Amino acid sequence: MNPVAADALPRSLFAWPTFLWSRVLFGGEPIGGDQPRRSPLAWMILLATPALLLYPCLAFPLIEPDESRYAEVPREMLQRGDWITPRLDGEPYLEKPPLLYWITAASYRLFGVHDWAARLAPALAVHGSVLVLYFFGRRAFGERAAFRGALMLSLAPGFVSIGRLLLIDGVLTFCTTVALFAAFEAVRGDRLRWGWWLLSAAACGLGVLGKGPVALVLLAPPLLLHGWLTGRRLPLTRGALTAYLAVLAAVTLPWYAALCVREPAFAWTFFWEHNVLRFLTPFAHERGVWFYGPVLLLGLLPGTLLIVPFLRFLISSDEATARRRPPELGFLLLAGGWCVLFFTLSSCKLATYILPAFPPLALALGWFLTQSRWDRSRWPVAAAGAAFLLLTAFHYVVVPWYAVCRSPMRRPEEVRRLCGDPSAPVVCYPRECDSVAFYLGRDDLHAYPSKDIEELRTLVRRNPRTVILCTHRHSEHDLHELLPPEVRIVQEVHVGLDHLPGVPASLEQGVALFMGETALGLSDLTVVECPKFTAESAERRQKHY
Repeated sequence: MNPVAADALPRSLFAWPTFLWSRVLFGGEPIGGDQPRRSPLAWMILLATPALLLYPCLAFPLIEPDESRYAEVPREMLQRGDWITPRLDGEPYLEKPPLLYWITAASYRLFGVHDWAARLAPALAVHGSVLVLYFFGRRAFGERAAFRGALMLSLAPGFVSIGRLLLIDGVLTFCTTVALFAAFEAVRGDRLRWGWWLLSAAACGLGVLGKGPVALVLLAPPLLLHGWLTGRRLPLTRGALTAYLAVLAAVTLPWYAALCVREPAFAWTFFWEHNVLRFLTPFAHERGVWFYGPVLLLGLLPGTLLIVPFLRFLISSDEATARRRPPELGFLLLAGGWCVLFFTLSSCKLATYILPAFPPLALALGWFLTQSRWDRSRWPVAAAGAAFLLLTAFHYVVVPWYAVCRSPMRRPEEVRRLCGDPSAPVVCYPRECDSVAFYLGRDDLHAYPSKDIEELRTLVRRNPRTVILCTHRHSEHDLHELLPPEVRIVQEVHVGLDHLPGVPASLEQGVALFMGETALGLSDLTVVECPKFTAESAERRQKHY
């Protein structure tokens, strides 16, 4: 790289970040906005590859607890015809906004209430994110980089395998990907492109309807920071910002306002507890600052096999190499890096939270691949082929096996026989079991954790017959000691797995430990009766007649 003249060096500390970013790290010429020729073969590959990995293998049992919860809420929403208040087991469920519920309920209406219909929304969102990445990548980076980046994203297990599960993060990723790239298209010229700007606002609004204000948090900082670090004044007027906020408000406010009026507790529960407190305090899922390092390295395979040469590419002082690092590459790293940093700072961490970082980082790796000698090597093609075969086996064999092991519906005839009577309360102890509610079409199941055992004791005293779903392998044993003495257990049915299918006995304990305490799913169904209640009821009926 040519040495910088002394008089060109920054004269203030505040100016050094801009200098290092725009003159040293990403000093290449902007790529420009020329629209390259479309490649029909690339479109066919990007349509077929995710489709084969997603759609034929959606029909496996819901995985407790998240998938069953997000399947049951829209089922109850559709059953009640109430599109405002999400409900779980008949009670308002105020932890998440409704976009995923709405899309899933629409899928139920079109295809029926099935587990595969529930997973259709996140699968479409994952596939849509791949195509959006390719579409916008072509505009900013060219055909070859966009195709390679989109194909990497299609084969990334942390994206296509996790994102297709019935979780909110896949839909959020699609919304934020559209919002991020559309906003970048809108401001990367000398004049604001209003069409892209308003598209970004609408997509961001849908993201806020999908998971809350985090959609805006993932968008604004990298966009503004990129403008500052490149020394460009973004073509954003007060009118443009007002229009953006107006579109965002038009998309989001009707539902948020309606639910706040109907359920005043929503504002506190959602905005404060599940956004602010969840970020600032050890609310749940507390992890160390290192947590997302392995998630990225494993989740972006096989793309992360290029991480060492990619880092060398970024810090190389060679002039020819530096010219291949345009400002657009810096924006991708800002967008992906900010997402990872934001959730790293959060006290609550789950692997799925950083799914929105995958598309920009995959496109950055796609650009590097086209600018390096690896573009002419056969190794990337071999790695992509091996990744596709491994993902196919994982999606078609491993994930369904795992879901069956955890499912409470391995013996559906027994579950339906004991839990099908609507006059008998069905409760879960000590964890919720929304899969049973989903598959039986019931909205009156309630969970009683160990700390609420007195409430469970009161319930069984007040009902002649109660069915208890034991959701832990030791729950049935605990019930014998915790139930009131006047209540008797009249039937016990073991519906859990005694052994993991296909796993050698010598490895079973280790595999079950790796899968977690609920690896064997619902363990037992216990039917209890209260003779005192039954006798008193019979006496009242006799007096009545």
